[in-house]
Amino acid sequence: QLLLVESGGGLVQTGGSLRLSCVASGRTFVNVDMGWFRQAPGKEREFVAAITWNSDTQYADSVKGRFIIARDNAKQSVSLQMNSLRLEDTAVYYCNSHPPGSNWGQGTQVTVSS
Repeated sequence: QLLLVESGGGLVQTGGSLRLSCVASGRTFVNVDMGWFRQAPGKEREFVAAITWNSDTQYADSVKGRFIIARDNAKQSVSLQMNSLRLEDTAVYYCNSHPPGSNWGQGTQVTVSS
């Protein structure tokens, strides 16, 4: 089972950028499709972006063209570059396998202010 530690969140103004990182351990990472997910206050957790073991990518419509997911198999890490941030991007962001397993990390808070 993957153990996941997310970092890189913070407070940013609309239009700004943040880069999130996730380090995975506990099992072989190189052949696992990975994803980023987020949960805003009062809402269900939702899919944000995914990257396959061979780096094909997929994005939610709401972040397409603004967010970039990448992976570094040697470091067992996945990143999410978030640009042109909007108020509605405010959420706790999580990484997990894609589809997600039952073991979630603590997430990292992203707050976008006007």
